[in-house]
Amino acid sequence: MVRIVGVDIPNEKRVEISLLYIYGIGSSLARKIIERLGFDPSIKMKDLSEIEIAKLNSLLQSGEYLVEGDLRRNIQNDIKRLMSIRSYRGLRHRLGLPVRGQRTKTNARTRKGKRKTVANKKKAVK
Repeated sequence: MVRIVGVDIPNEKRVEISLLYIYGIGSSLARKIIERLGFDPSIKMKDLSEIEIAKLNSLLQSGEYLVEGDLRRNIQNDIKRLMSIRSYRGLRHRLGLPVRGQRTKTNARTRKGKRKTVANKKKAVK
């Protein structure tokens, strides 16, 4: 396995697909990176030379592309900023509710978590 930007990349897959294992790189960005470095898109990761892997690693670590830890840190800082200025989105993040306007009466279980049943009061007998 090749290690690029702290991520283990599978050897048996094409370079274009292998780059998708890095957080922050999607298919279109992977294609652009391959084109920029002049790699053959159909080549497998195990067929790359040490020099080519070093070129790829240095390009991703140059700071031109936000990937892995830097990208995760930026996203967390953005969320903290929203929470600190007490915006509506920040409050939704703080409360663990959907941020982008989804309904919460039903669904929203990914954000809200497992259902918590609330007990009802018994009605008074007349």
